Order: sequence, then structure tokens, then C-alpha cells
Amino acid sequence: MNWASWTTTRILTGHAGVCTDEAGVLRGEVDVHTTWADGQAIVTAQFSGSADWYTVTGSPVPCATEHESRDLHQRIVDGARSSEKPLTLGLV
Repeated sequence: MNWASWTTTRILTGHAGVCTDEAGVLRGEVDVHTTWADGQAIVTAQFSGSADWYTVTGSPVPCATEHESRDLHQRIVDGARSSEKPLTLGLV
């Protein structure tokens, strides 16, 4: 089984934040983590420095390759920084 993961820390979100299933919208300084395995990407977010991770709304998403998953992770990070409405995986 192939897998990979990426974490980007201390992202200052746009005013709209990142939408999660468990905690609603996270605004401010957040960390984003993406794990790719078995053809899908699981994306989570947390407030920077917190121990709790929350599922980003729309996760998991199909990603056929590690490269595709890495590109998705970067689009999520970029989208979180510039979000005009709460970021979900449907918006990246």
C-alpha cells in the first residue's frame, strides 16, 4: 500500500475560514493535514497549537496519485489563506 502525508502549519485564514464537519468554521491561525492512501485524500484542520483535528467538509476525496493529492493539499492551503466564503473541498 502506498501512502503519503503533508502538513502545513500556521496558516492565517482569510476572513471566511475553513469549514469542518465537527467544529464548524475555523478562523484565524490553523494547520492543515492531508493523508493520501488507497486512492483518496483525507483532509483535516486544527487551530494551530491544538491537539484536536477536524475533518474538512467534503473529505475524503478521490485522488488517483500521490502527486494529485499533493496538489490538492496546496490548493487547500492557498484557498484557506484567501477564502471569501468558508473553504470546503467542493471549493478547491
